[in-house]
Amino acid sequence: MSASPKQVRLEGSTKQKPKSAEVVGEAPAEEFSVTVMVRRKKPLPSPEAAAQLKPEQRQYLSREQQADEYGADPADIALVVQFAKDNTLRVVRSDPAQRQVVLSGTPATFNRAFGVDLKTYKTPTHTYRGREGDIYLPENLCDVVTSVTGLDNRPFARPHFRVHRGAAKAVNAGRDAAATSARASQIPPGFSPSQIAALYNFPAGLTGAGQTIAILELGGGFRPQELATYFKSIGVAAPNVTAATFPGGGTNHPGTNALDPANPDVEVMLDIQVAGAVAPGAKIVVYFAPDATDQSFLGVMNAIVHDAVNRPSIVSISWGGPEDEGTDQFRNEFDGILQSAAQMGITVCAAAGDNGSADFGANDANWDGHAHVDFPASSPHILACGGTQITASNKSITNEVVWHDGPNDGTGGGVSRKFPLPDYQKSAGISQPAVDPAGPAQRGVPDVAGNAAPASGYKVLCDGQSFPDPAQGIPPVGGTSAVAPLWAGLLALLNQGLGKPVGAVNVQLYNLAGTSAFNDIVTGNNGDYQAKKGWDACTGLGSPNGTNLLQALKAL
Repeated sequence: MSASPKQVRLEGSTKQKPKSAEVVGEAPAEEFSVTVMVRRKKPLPSPEAAAQLKPEQRQYLSREQQADEYGADPADIALVVQFAKDNTLRVVRSDPAQRQVVLSGTPATFNRAFGVDLKTYKTPTHTYRGREGDIYLPENLCDVVTSVTGLDNRPFARPHFRVHRGAAKAVNAGRDAAATSARASQIPPGFSPSQIAALYNFPAGLTGAGQTIAILELGGGFRPQELATYFKSIGVAAPNVTAATFPGGGTNHPGTNALDPANPDVEVMLDIQVAGAVAPGAKIVVYFAPDATDQSFLGVMNAIVHDAVNRPSIVSISWGGPEDEGTDQFRNEFDGILQSAAQMGITVCAAAGDNGSADFGANDANWDGHAHVDFPASSPHILACGGTQITASNKSITNEVVWHDGPNDGTGGGVSRKFPLPDYQKSAGISQPAVDPAGPAQRGVPDVAGNAAPASGYKVLCDGQSFPDPAQGIPPVGGTSAVAPLWAGLLALLNQGLGKPVGAVNVQLYNLAGTSAFNDIVTGNNGDYQAKKGWDACTGLGSPNGTNLLQALKAL
């Protein structure tokens, strides 16, 4: 559909058709919602300046101050509302604090309003409503609107957990006694999150009291009684876990089969159980989005950051996708929300991905054969968490290497092609190795690491299934999904120990590079990148020594 002469292209809205997709018809003639984000009243101050200050010196904005000073101008909201009226679109809701207006309409009305041509696309794995090319807006909105999401509902993000493949096959092999015995011998023993915290010397005597950890989920659910059973089984006081409710949010909807690949319950339970075991005194609030689209991902992140009721100080994100599969408007909008989080003293942790340096599965028809990094981990305003594999004996780590189980199966990491090199990484020795495509030194991923290999994974209870009961269980779970909540729990302890949120902590962490605050990982690779002394694109600065890190932050 061609744009009207009075319409202009929305910068960064270009969508490409995936290589594996084909048009199979018109978009279904049913109503759906679209989220329009608008500019701030005034630009946010640079987060870099505040990040240079010690945590106790920082002055954070309250959510009310953020909304008042950097929310949307009501006049801009009114322009979008008038645009909706002019195009027979219904306004579902608007929120100046979150700078958004949600509109409802049919494909035909959205086609006319935004100059798009919505179709139904089919890939080998799913069918979706989509578009190609750009979104167009009236001239009076071209400087007002910053993003439009929801026209295209292809999934963007996926959970970043892994179950040991051989062990998973063993668990599914049968239920007879002989098969049970065989499975038991093939399943690695795994660790409880408390054991991992002890191995990483997390500070004793702290529980995360006074902190709220937000856990972002794009599907799945949890059962409170199952959580109570799990924490009792590992000897940890059960934390306060609730599911948030917010406009446009999803629901806590647990399934029945933990090993069903389409069931993300394992992700949800892994996140809660790891963060909760590390910081049982923290309040844990789980925010569910209705699906894994860019619209939902933005919406739930916006809701978390601006939640004036629960007021989380830490966010754990174990979902993501290759950074160049999303649009520029989506990445920039999400990064802008992360900058708002930094102004409010919120630390955001994100998993670096589980497909090695490719960030695509080996059998993914859309993979171009090149190296990629995962988003949102590639944002410079997030703490990107990579993965290791540990060997432990006598309550100590005897060996720690990069987690890499083979091609396209291991910790993500690399060099962004979308975000420039942040100041805090300029002395980290980041360069683009000889991989295709080559490019300049930009934002390096990850920042930090932690145990993520399924072979040294985490014991999890999910959908009535647990390990070590091999007759009715799931193997220990790994993936960088485990590292984001591990660091989120540690940050809750650090915040409690420091008496103030660390907020955007990357600057401080890079100032501690090469010190005893980190276990430097120098062995292994994730495909295209090799571990080395200092920062590397597999494990970042390394895994934590929690007590040393707390003391080092106090001394900065």
